[in-house]
Amino acid sequence: MNMKKLVAICVVFLCIAVIPAIAQENNTTANGNETNVTATPTATATATATTEPTVVPTAEPTAEPTTTSTAEPAPTEAKFRTGPTVTLRPVNDIIDKSQDGLVELYMYNPTLNDVTLTADVQVSVPSGIHVYGAGFGSGSAAGTVAGTFTVPPGATRTININIKAEKAGSHTVHFTGLYWPDDNKDAFQQVSLTHPLTVNEPSSNPTDSKPTGGAAETGADESSELPIPSGILSVIAIVVAFSTLMIRKD
Repeated sequence: MNMKKLVAICVVFLCIAVIPAIAQENNTTANGNETNVTATPTATATATATTEPTVVPTAEPTAEPTTTSTAEPAPTEAKFRTGPTVTLRPVNDIIDKSQDGLVELYMYNPTLNDVTLTADVQVSVPSGIHVYGAGFGSGSAAGTVAGTFTVPPGATRTININIKAEKAGSHTVHFTGLYWPDDNKDAFQQVSLTHPLTVNEPSSNPTDSKPTGGAAETGADESSELPIPSGILSVIAIVVAFSTLMIRKD
């Protein structure tokens, strides 16, 4: 019985000795299986983006050098302030042996204009009719004359056109032309006129450029020669006679 108690006591002491070892082994196993990771928080720096305005340099205007232009200003084109007058005026539209037909080319450049009127005109008639005029030249076609005339501001100019006929009947004179201010031909104006003529009988001298009848008086130019007074002629005669008498006495 004592032996049994002794064995029992030994078993009790053995268990008591083994329990701490088992407990320590269990703690070691638990410690080996469990990993305690202490996460150290990493401070993430939050970058605060500071947006500064981009300064664009302001370009200062560069002062351009002042250049003095030596070029002459463009000339002003010549023009009429008011339209001139270019027309035909009938003087005698009846032709016979004693008188020719007469038509006047009348041009007037008003004083208001500062430019000269230049007119390039042409007068044409049918076959058998002849035209003559001071300042006109014969054209390439029969019965055609052309001329160029200038009229300064505030002046008039009248050109006499004499007409002769070879046969009786009714005929028409055609007048066409261009006129412009000074040398500005781009500003030309056109003019076109007609005038009827009646030929009662053929002219006595149709190919003679000298006018006959009333046309001669109208188209004649005044002579620039001055007549010598009769008193001066008498004085000259007395002086000559007295000189002759003195010579004879000597």
